Amino acid sequence: MTDTDAPTRTIPDKPALEGLESKWGEVWQQQGTYAFDRRAALEAADRSCVYAIDTPPPTASGSLHIGHVFSYTHTDVIARFQRMRGKTVFYPIGWDDNGLPTERRVQNYYGVRCDPSLPYDPDFTPPFQGTDKAVKPADQVPVSRRNFIELCERLTEEDEKQFEALWRMLGLSVDWSQTYRTIAPESIRASQLAFLRNVERGEAYQDWAPTLWDVTFRSAVAQAELEDREQPGAYHRLAFHGPEGDVFIETTRPELLAACVALVAHPDDERYRPLFGKTVRTPLFDVEVPVLAHHLAQPDKGTGIAMVCTFGDVTDVTWWRELQLPTRAILGFDGRIVAEAPEAITSEAGRAAFAKIAGTTVFTAKKTVVELLGETGELIGDPKPIQHPVKFYEKGDRPLEIVSTRQWYVKNGGKDAELRERLIEAGRQLGWHPDFMRVRYENWVNGLAGDWLISRQRFFGVPIPVWYRVDESGETRYDEVILPDAAQLPVDPSSDPAPGFDESQRGKAGGFVGEVDIMDTWMTSSLTPQIAAGWQRDPELFRALFPFDLRPQGQDIIRTWLFSTMLRSLQETGAAPWRHAAISGFIVDPDRKKMSKSKGNVVTPAAILEQHGSDATRYWAASSRLGSDAAFDVQNPTQIKIGRRLAIKILNAAKFALGFSHADDAEVTEELDRSMLRDLAGVVEEATAAFEAYDHARALEVTETFFWTFCDDYLELVKERAHGATDAAGQASAAAALRTALSVLLRLFAPVLPFATEEAWSWFNSGSVHTAPWPAAAELAAGAGSELPVLAQTGAALVGIRRAKTDAKVSQKTPIVSATIAGPADALAAIRAAEADLRAVGRIGELSYAEAETVGVRDVVLGDLA
Repeated sequence: MTDTDAPTRTIPDKPALEGLESKWGEVWQQQGTYAFDRRAALEAADRSCVYAIDTPPPTASGSLHIGHVFSYTHTDVIARFQRMRGKTVFYPIGWDDNGLPTERRVQNYYGVRCDPSLPYDPDFTPPFQGTDKAVKPADQVPVSRRNFIELCERLTEEDEKQFEALWRMLGLSVDWSQTYRTIAPESIRASQLAFLRNVERGEAYQDWAPTLWDVTFRSAVAQAELEDREQPGAYHRLAFHGPEGDVFIETTRPELLAACVALVAHPDDERYRPLFGKTVRTPLFDVEVPVLAHHLAQPDKGTGIAMVCTFGDVTDVTWWRELQLPTRAILGFDGRIVAEAPEAITSEAGRAAFAKIAGTTVFTAKKTVVELLGETGELIGDPKPIQHPVKFYEKGDRPLEIVSTRQWYVKNGGKDAELRERLIEAGRQLGWHPDFMRVRYENWVNGLAGDWLISRQRFFGVPIPVWYRVDESGETRYDEVILPDAAQLPVDPSSDPAPGFDESQRGKAGGFVGEVDIMDTWMTSSLTPQIAAGWQRDPELFRALFPFDLRPQGQDIIRTWLFSTMLRSLQETGAAPWRHAAISGFIVDPDRKKMSKSKGNVVTPAAILEQHGSDATRYWAASSRLGSDAAFDVQNPTQIKIGRRLAIKILNAAKFALGFSHADDAEVTEELDRSMLRDLAGVVEEATAAFEAYDHARALEVTETFFWTFCDDYLELVKERAHGATDAAGQASAAAALRTALSVLLRLFAPVLPFATEEAWSWFNSGSVHTAPWPAAAELAAGAGSELPVLAQTGAALVGIRRAKTDAKVSQKTPIVSATIAGPADALAAIRAAEADLRAVGRIGELSYAEAETVGVRDVVLGDLA
């Protein structure tokens, strides 16, 4: 589809990629090329005319890396394709502002730390405005919570500006008027309202329970935030004292011996069956504890019998809960041993031993307990060094501890088989691209060990919108929760009074206290469809868009973002939030290691985009299929260089194709031209099917393969005729075919290479290539023809002609006096159909044919180059 009414614009003498990003970025912004048409979405008679994307909101804390460019390009390619298919595309973008990464960045950037006990200082000036290295906690200036939050908001706004500039440079076709922030009032309101509905439906509750705790950040950690890291440790063999002799256990955590509440062995373990139901006394602290049976005990691990402490690891929690054991906690929120010994320690020697570890870190306590056990003779042999997996908070650098805390939870299927099945079934109804990623989702759901812990002891985030009554004796009644009305949202209970109270009653007998915890950041991010589409602000639009068509994201957050969004959608609407999920792979370094900040192998994209151009970088990203990891070598970015070569070739090919005039009603009459258009029609069909199947890499592959054949073979074969003045009909056919093919190719490449294609499109069309209709095979019908593979076979013959001249070490302009083309009869018939073009480009005088099994050129007699 060529806009023949549009005049051909000035074509540069030497087309170049430089400057195209800024040139066309400004045009797209001014003309609203990617603006979402709300009216069209609301008036659409068929929901299939709308395509809504739940775009990932990047964390606005620091800098983007090449992995962001990789996965966001995948999304943008899909958005551009759907737009050209005539869809009204809803393609917003958000900024994930809240959460721990932002707090850590603010602490280092400004040199501050939050102290909620301090009053607000309206004139506060931070000691730093950005440093090259982290500021030590001891050197950070304490500030009030409100001051700290203001600094978080200031820095994230600056980061967001830089992110937006990079996304624009990359050419993301998002609607920049459809942006949101996860910490903006509207997002906070949506998050708090959804939480209140969770409470009302009985899906959110609070409970005192053993909680995974990061002692550095003083915050609870959810299951989805855990990662195992191999750490050095040692097995210590300890002697417990039983009525019939000592019982030996092996533990890596002797410092928790004072918290021991039982020994556990497998019920089928013959060694310990006689002990079940009896008691033994702990070494050093002399506390009587029962010996019990449980199927999780491992007979082949250590001595086969384990010490249960409250709490050393998650298995201890399971044993404590299922065996209904007492709590004997000795670890505080700061990761140190508490000052007061458990009541169960009654002996003078035991209390004296505890006094030696009280107030110390777990590291010091371990060293002290081992020394004391050595003195009493209850440490048997030397500790045995091991490497074992230890649970960490994914953003922390110290092993997690388990402490008992009051926290808020949301039901997630971990304890509810019916809800778990609903989540599994919803996942099966979702179109996964690639399909094997569904298994990762199912494995996560089936592996949930408990409900979602959603409260965080942090500062910058969405406040949990609840207060608690204080009784007449001044005790906080956490079971008497005060909830706000929806019309009051958003609220901050740490500074807003509870409904029905005034600020003077805060913390007073008969008054209230506000919840100071914030929600897990995923409690807000799990509502991105609602927030982006105006769930409360624009319910009519939300109904038109929901469920969304696509959730694109990385594979590493299936367990967090994808799962949590699915959960909240099922709870709120009873339906899945999208129809398809597109999962990108990881970026790995040349050694196939995943890129991450902790490994120090992350590549930032700004320099790559500046050096090679956005189209070249997008080509590299789009060459990888969904779900596949891609290697990136900053020293030798081969794929990016190939992409740049392709983008430049598109500009040069367009310049060539537009160099020949023809009448608007010119017909394609030559067999070579018809064959090329038939081949291109097949490419259109295959590329379209690939895009519809979310296989953008395949669509690019088939288009690029044809394009190089088009440039290397067809343009060479047709150029003499296109230039010639002796055959007017043949020249018009060539010019018409060239322009038709160029129009189609530019549209096929447009989703991946938006800048080069827009530039070339502007040379002979009005409007944008990105809002032009996606090509259809019917456009390429060129009248009746022989259906012979003329281009393919004549191209093969042309290769033979070129090789003969190359082997003879002569110029390609050297004439050929005579030559014979051999091949199967049908191939020869196809070549004869384009014989005039082949003779012209090869400068062939006498041409004969001979049948053979394969196409080849022989008996070449070269002339002299005049």
